[in-house]
Amino acid sequence: MHLFGTDGIRGHFGTVLTPALAYQVGHAVGEVWSHDRGNQVILLGEDSRLSSPILRSALKAGLQARGWQVWELGLCPTPAVAYLTATQPDIRGGIMISASHNPPADNGIKFFDRDGSKLSSADQQLIEALIPTIAPPAHPPHPDPSPAPAHLLQKYESALLNSLQTDLSGLHIVLDMAWGSAVRLSAQVFRQLGARVHCLHDRPDGTAINVNCGSTHLQPLQSAVQAVGADMGFAFDGDADRVLAVTKDGQVINGDYILYFWGKELLEKQMLPHQMIVTTVMANLGLEKAWQNLGGRLERTPVGDQYVHSRMLEQGAMLGGEQSGHILCRHYGISGDGLMTALHVADLIKHIPIDQLLAHSFTPFPQFLHNVKVVDRELRRNWQKCTPMVNAIQTAERAMADRGRVLVRASGTEPVIRVMVEAETTALARQWLDYLVSEISLHLGV
Repeated sequence: MHLFGTDGIRGHFGTVLTPALAYQVGHAVGEVWSHDRGNQVILLGEDSRLSSPILRSALKAGLQARGWQVWELGLCPTPAVAYLTATQPDIRGGIMISASHNPPADNGIKFFDRDGSKLSSADQQLIEALIPTIAPPAHPPHPDPSPAPAHLLQKYESALLNSLQTDLSGLHIVLDMAWGSAVRLSAQVFRQLGARVHCLHDRPDGTAINVNCGSTHLQPLQSAVQAVGADMGFAFDGDADRVLAVTKDGQVINGDYILYFWGKELLEKQMLPHQMIVTTVMANLGLEKAWQNLGGRLERTPVGDQYVHSRMLEQGAMLGGEQSGHILCRHYGISGDGLMTALHVADLIKHIPIDQLLAHSFTPFPQFLHNVKVVDRELRRNWQKCTPMVNAIQTAERAMADRGRVLVRASGTEPVIRVMVEAETTALARQWLDYLVSEISLHLGV
C-alpha cells in the first residue's frame, strides 16, 4: 500500500481518501507515536473543505482508539499546527486535514512530528504497513468535540507579529485568502501591524476553496491590486503554507524571487550560514546564477518541502523553499509558512520599493510547466520504465545541451506527470515542451 506522496496523504474524498481510511490512519499513527506518549496530546487542524469535519471525526476516533487525547484547533493555517507541535511541550504530534492547493473535491492528511517536521520515510512505511491490519469501525464515528485551549492559536499569532522588527504602516495590501485557512488570521495580523488591507475570498467556503483564486489563480489578485492602487498583493493556497505575490503593476513574484529578495537581505545581515539557500530542481537557472554572483551557494533537492527542510537541517541552512511559494526561514518559523513569508516580503518592500528589488535581482530563463493526466497510479509512479518516454527526454536534452534543461516527475499529490522545460529562449522551451507532452500523452496519458 502506497499512500504517502510528497506531502502526506492526498486524494479525492470518498474514493481515495475515505472516512474508513482516515480512521485506520489515525489508529496507525497513534500506534507509531505511542512509544513515547507521556501525558501528551495530539493536535488536529483543518482547512475549510466540506469533507474536513468528516475526516476529522474519523481520524480522532482512530487516535482515541489508541488511547490518545486529541485537541481540535479547527480552521487554521497548516504552519500553525507545525509551530504549536514544535513549541508546546504538551503536544506530541500534529495533524492537518487539508489538500493544500488541490480542488474542493480532494482532501488530505499532513503529519508533524514533535519537532514540527514532516514524518520520516520510516514512520510513513510503518503507518502504511499497519493500515491493512486495522479494521475500520462498523458505523461512522462521532466523537465529542474537544477544542484546543484558546491561547494556543494566539501563541502562533504572537510568533508572526514578533517576527518583524518594524511595523507595516503606510502599506496598502491586498490579500487573496482562497476561501481557505488564511481566513483565520491573515487580515487580522496585517492590520495589527498597521497595514491597510483589502480582502478577497475572505470567508471559509469548502465548495470554492482554490477555485479561480488563491496562489494557483492569480488573475483576481492582479486585477484587485491594480483596481485599488495597492502596493502589493499576496495570494495564499488552501491551507496557507505557501504564498505568491503580485506587484502594483501586476507582475508575479514567485518563490524564486522571494528566496532571492529575502536571501539577499539575510546575506547582508550575515544571517545565512555558508551563504546558502536551499531550493528544488524546479528553481529557475536565473536565480541560481544570480545567487552565485552574490557569492552565495544554492543547493537543490527533489520537489517537496520536506526534502528542502531535511537538506536545510543537514547543511545548517536557514532559508529555503520552492518556486511555488513554499518558503521556510528557520530564523522565524518551523515549517513553510505563507503568512510569515508575506509579512516579511511586505516589510522588505516598505524599505525598498519592489521595482528596485526587481531591477537588482535576476532575469529568469523562460520556463514552462505542463501537467499530463495519467490516471493509472502504477504507470505514473514507474514512468521511467517507459522506453519511448525516456528516449524522448534524452532527445530533448541532447538538442538543447547547455541551453536548457528538462525535468519530468510524477506528482505526489495529483494524478499527473509534470513536465518542465527551461531554456534560454521562449521558442526553444516551447518547442521541446510541446514535443515531450505529445510523447507522454501518446504513451501514458488519457
